[in-house]
Amino acid sequence: MSTPDSPIPRFHLAMPVDDLDAARTFYGDVLGCAQGRSSGTWIDWNLHGHQFVTHLAPRRAERAHNPVDGHDVPVPHFGLILTIPEFHRLAGRFRAAGVTFVIEPYLRFAGLPGEQWTMFLLDPAGNALEFKAFADDTQVFAV
Repeated sequence: MSTPDSPIPRFHLAMPVDDLDAARTFYGDVLGCAQGRSSGTWIDWNLHGHQFVTHLAPRRAERAHNPVDGHDVPVPHFGLILTIPEFHRLAGRFRAAGVTFVIEPYLRFAGLPGEQWTMFLLDPAGNALEFKAFADDTQVFAV
């Protein structure tokens, strides 16, 4: 279902946040997403061409983790696959903004199929985000 303007299908993801002003600061100022439509209960964001929406909702208390490459990865989480230079620029942007990482940026699966840079953090509402970058983009689905 691609369009002439977007050869790759775009996703739509709606996530709960408990403070729209904090979401506006984090997703707009820190992450650098352009804001789209909004109301008193939600904000549309352009997340690298994808429609990401923050909806005002109560914070959920439960949190799960799975072990991956010696780290406790928060579940659920979402994020983007970037180029390596974009990944490092974003890591620097997060550091400059004083963001606390759940998992600091590091090279995961070094020397193995699927080698990737990865980092995890929480948005102000506690939603887990992962940003990653593959040295070889053909390895995104490597087995």
